[in-house]
Amino acid sequence: MTDLTSDYDDTWEYEGYHPEQERLRESLCTVGNGCFATRGALPECAADDVHYPGTYVAGCYNRLTSEVAGRLVENEDLVNLPNWLPLRFRLRGGEWLTPDAATVLDHQQTLHLDSGLLERRTRYALGQGRALSVRQLRLAHMADPHLAALRTDLTAENVTGELEIEAALDGAVSNAGVPRYRDLDGRHLTHVHTGTAAPGTVWLRCRTRTSDIRIGMATRLTAPAPITAAHEPERAVQHLTLSLAPGRTATVDKTVALHTSRDLAISDPLQAAVDRVGAAAGFDDLRASHRTAWNQLWRRARLDVPGEAGAILRLHLFHVLQTLSPHTAELDVGVPARGLHGEAYRGHVFWDELFVLPYLNLHFPEVSRALLHYRHRRLDRACAAARAVGRRGALYPWQSGSDGREETQRMHLNPRSGRWLPDHTHLQHHVGSAIAYNVWQYCEAGGDVEFLHTKGAEMLLQIARFWADSATWDEGLGRHCILGVVGPDEYHEAYPGAERPGLDDNAYTNVTAAWVLTRALEVLRTLPEPRRRDLVERIALDDAEPDHWEDVSRTLHVPFHDGVISQFAGYGDLAELDWDTYRERYDDIRRLDRILEAEGDSVNRYKASKQADVLMLGYLFSPAELQGLFGRLGHRLDEETWRRTVDHYLARTSHGSTLSGLVHGWVLARCRRADAWKFCQEALRGDIADLQGGTTGEGIHLGAMAGTLDLVQRGLPGLETRSGALWLDPVPLPELSSYGFSVRYQGHWGIRLRLASGQLEISVPPSDLPPIDVELPDRAIGVQPGETCRLVLME
Repeated sequence: MTDLTSDYDDTWEYEGYHPEQERLRESLCTVGNGCFATRGALPECAADDVHYPGTYVAGCYNRLTSEVAGRLVENEDLVNLPNWLPLRFRLRGGEWLTPDAATVLDHQQTLHLDSGLLERRTRYALGQGRALSVRQLRLAHMADPHLAALRTDLTAENVTGELEIEAALDGAVSNAGVPRYRDLDGRHLTHVHTGTAAPGTVWLRCRTRTSDIRIGMATRLTAPAPITAAHEPERAVQHLTLSLAPGRTATVDKTVALHTSRDLAISDPLQAAVDRVGAAAGFDDLRASHRTAWNQLWRRARLDVPGEAGAILRLHLFHVLQTLSPHTAELDVGVPARGLHGEAYRGHVFWDELFVLPYLNLHFPEVSRALLHYRHRRLDRACAAARAVGRRGALYPWQSGSDGREETQRMHLNPRSGRWLPDHTHLQHHVGSAIAYNVWQYCEAGGDVEFLHTKGAEMLLQIARFWADSATWDEGLGRHCILGVVGPDEYHEAYPGAERPGLDDNAYTNVTAAWVLTRALEVLRTLPEPRRRDLVERIALDDAEPDHWEDVSRTLHVPFHDGVISQFAGYGDLAELDWDTYRERYDDIRRLDRILEAEGDSVNRYKASKQADVLMLGYLFSPAELQGLFGRLGHRLDEETWRRTVDHYLARTSHGSTLSGLVHGWVLARCRRADAWKFCQEALRGDIADLQGGTTGEGIHLGAMAGTLDLVQRGLPGLETRSGALWLDPVPLPELSSYGFSVRYQGHWGIRLRLASGQLEISVPPSDLPPIDVELPDRAIGVQPGETCRLVLME
């Protein structure tokens, strides 16, 4: 196993070279700046079964068609761009030194979280007591999001001679980072050309094959030796030779600029890259301004949690910040489920923003707003999707990419059986409710009335309209039903033996639809009359529609069985799975669906869930709000019913998603505290321990990482932003009883909250803003700017 250590404040460190762990390390050592990111691969190593260098620009997609199982399948992918990392070295006449071909005496990778730097140190044995020490520092510049830099220090030990160095920009790359996608066409780049811009500077340009995004990359090499350039097919190469002497260190700096035709305020990506790299400062100055930018981010997102949990949370925060930084606010991009760290899920945007935006809302609301703009720009496409299925309103896709069409594959590979199977997850229409939830949460946290009254209201109303138009009246039940959907569980796509996919009255879908309808009606009531009139005219809202929304919001069917909420209608009729037998037979049953399919069976037959479905309701809504929602729907949801529901699904969930532990830990913290920490730990360790069996090497799980931050920010403190106040209802966990964080709320920057030893401390920075209203279960207080308030919490 990898020897992993961590400084609880500033670093994440790996010791030793372990080929089987390289993909995991490369993902977790990715460096980025919100515009692009590069995996933590070693610059001297090419892509193979061990290493996978990859560079990804936010929003840079391309669509290709492949033949799979006798069918033509179209997929859009986040494109692996030309590799800017290559820099290799060898003694003159010798073999290129790589950790797979040479003897490694020492190897260490250190991710400096405070400064956004990746450091590697390696000692290569050269025989006869000789060695070469390599130290590299790498950054994706956080102040200038189009720059990256690599410093390489080479120190000879008992060596005299010459060291050959080759640096390159490599355009001969493809998307090949996910083994189960390798039957698909991954060659997204075409028209690769290279050239020399100036002494020491070479360039590469290319474009994507169908989306026709132009890419320009330029690199400047600085070294204490003459540099020559050569141009191979699809590669711009630079050579130099260093003279080695014992104990002497030679430094080679590689500075890279990257632009695409999607960038603002440029006309030619290549010329922009050449100009930018030519004007770029030296490495030391770049590192200084890069560190300043990171210091500013850390101040805005400060999180103080002791022990190992704090170390992991800081790593999670680092990856959230470099995927969705303030630079992201200038882009037309969504939340990529696997970050900018790899090619899993093809870089698509799912519902993971549901777990990400609540954290960003209280630190970087400008980023949240931009991510919601991504959804609004694709509202017309969502409305067209609804019309295509005979509905009004907006039907957002389960998987989104460049233009908002449904990107969910219609076939997926079960690597256990080797079979390509139909994929019906595009029926997860609840993604629209997630978007509506994020609109509401963002506006509540930031007080952005302008957004709520314009783009936010338009999205809310169109999503509500879709749900109202999707509801079918059932005379027998005397209620409205929503038919033919797939819930968050994802295992269940159809009833056993059914010819058509889809399930009826998924409880999560119906309850969140009722919530959306209620919020949409509230927005309609509170909009200023001129704006209300404009919006009603713009979307052609019928006079009768709001009354219908009101009716549906109170009559949507929520099924129950055996005194618990049913995941969907008919769930209680499914067979029970012999969980003990499957746990004995297989080391890991997280992907129970694949196991059963390989056996010729189907998970659709059983009461078995991949991840939280019904219990997601306890993640989104406080106990009081959830009881209110059920009351509006005509049901009494008391604590005992909810506790039985939690226990029922907890015993029947395989946790085949990194989100599962997060949601269960969050829910259990409020209803069964003694068991909560086990699931919180699983959420914390999901990526660092690669609990999903190799998936982290294909890209980190951004939603789970952000969700663990939000667990500390909102989950455990019971923090809500509603009705113009901060609501707090803390639940102390013995394993995490002391923590602090800062938030940005209603114009106040850096409100500080700290919980420890049964006390809550709230500090509001000095300003001319009004006081903060704070609501606790047993009291309400106002905290003035410049004031610190200390409260003893109710037991």
